[in-house]
Amino acid sequence: MLQERLDCRGLACPNPVLKTKEIIDRGGVQRLLVVVDNPAAAENVSRFLGRFGYDTTVDSHDGIFDVTGTREESTECGIFVEEARQASEHKILIMVATDRMGRGDDELGRRLIVNFISTIHEMGQDLWRLVLVNAGVKLAVEGSEVLDALKKLEESGVQLLVCGTCLNHFGLLEKKRVGETTNMLDIVTAMQLADKIINIT
Repeated sequence: MLQERLDCRGLACPNPVLKTKEIIDRGGVQRLLVVVDNPAAAENVSRFLGRFGYDTTVDSHDGIFDVTGTREESTECGIFVEEARQASEHKILIMVATDRMGRGDDELGRRLIVNFISTIHEMGQDLWRLVLVNAGVKLAVEGSEVLDALKKLEESGVQLLVCGTCLNHFGLLEKKRVGETTNMLDIVTAMQLADKIINIT
């Protein structure tokens, strides 16, 4: 069995995923151990390996995470390509980088972002992905006023991506209650695939 070990301690997002991708793209690796030093990176690498058919396990010790991916066959593996949506669908990606909308009055801004998140379901099938970065990740954590609205969006098929680096920065990784912890590679790829991007800052 061809095995590889990758030490990604100290690397900022999305470098652990990018380095994992480099090894996978070479092909032939049946067992890959990726060592990272934060839970967001562990989750991102584990999910990324799963996309390529690896069964993953995560072991932690003293703040270090060993992400092990194993798969039966050593066949070549191409770049992950997302399943295409129906041609009639218009893919709108909304990037939310704040927990308040606009500038001027913080309380007004908080009410506006609550109203916005509670209303975007009106976009229907065109709403494809909602990406939360910077202070926007606070909308997806325990105690958020829009938690139920975000859960309903996710249940309706909207993919909710929540920046892992941002969650770590605010100390909120363990309080996330909705969405998929993600990395900048996933975000950039999503932006490339989207037909339209709406930025809320």
